[in-house]
Amino acid sequence: MAQAVEEWYKQMPIITRSYLTAAVITTVGCSLDIISPYNLYLNPTLVVKQYQYWRLVTNFLYFRKMDLDFMFHMFFLARYCKLLEENSFRGKTADFLYMLLFGASVLTGIVLLGGMIPYLSASFAKIIFLSNSLTFMMVYVWSKQNPYIHMSFLGLFTFTAAYLPWVLLGFSILVGASAWVDLLGMIAGHAYYFLAEVYPRMTNRHPLKTPSFLKALFADEPVVVARPENVRFAAAPFDEIHQD
Repeated sequence: MAQAVEEWYKQMPIITRSYLTAAVITTVGCSLDIISPYNLYLNPTLVVKQYQYWRLVTNFLYFRKMDLDFMFHMFFLARYCKLLEENSFRGKTADFLYMLLFGASVLTGIVLLGGMIPYLSASFAKIIFLSNSLTFMMVYVWSKQNPYIHMSFLGLFTFTAAYLPWVLLGFSILVGASAWVDLLGMIAGHAYYFLAEVYPRMTNRHPLKTPSFLKALFADEPVVVARPENVRFAAAPFDEIHQD
C-alpha cells in the first residue's frame, strides 16, 4: 500500500506534485499548531503597509481544517490539476504554471476590488483564503476543455463534464458551504479560458503569452501519459460537427 502511494506520488507531474505537497504540509502544519493561519491569510493592509508579501502566496496553500472537506478538495486538486498538466498542458509546464499564476492574480484582484464595493465589502472581507477557489478554477478549465466526457455524481445521476462546475456549486450550497468561493473560481476559470482559447480563435491574437523567463525554467520535454480507461464521451452538438 505504502509503495503504491509512493509510486503514485512520484508519477505526478512537477507542478501538481509541488502544489499538492505545499498544500498538505501547510494544512497539516496548521492543524498541529506548528504554523499559525494568522500568518498565512490574505490581508491587504499587512501586505502593503508591513510588506508581508508572502501572504499573496500562502493564502492559496491553506485548506482550513483537516476534515472531510479537506479530503474532498485534496482529491479535486490531485485529480484535475494532474489531468490538466498531463493532457491539455502536456509538454507545456511553463504555460500551466502561468495559468495558475494568472488565476491566482485574478482571484486576488477580485477580492481586493470587492472589498471596496459598498454592500459587498462585508462578504469579500470574509474570504481570506483562496485555495479552494484556485482548485475550483482548475476544475472549471478542465470541464471547458473536456465538455463531452460522461461523469457520475455519487452514483445518483450522470451528466457531461461541461456541467461539472455547476453540479459542484449546487452541492456546496446544499451542504451549507459558501457559494462565493466556487463562484470566484468559476469567474477566474472563465477569464482564463476566454483569453487563452476563445479570444485567440476570434481575433488570432494571444493576450496570455507565457513570459520567456517562465519558459526558461522548464525543459520542453514531452510528458508520457497513459490513456484513461472507461472514459465515455457524449456526442458533439450537430452544429459543431457540421461547422465549416
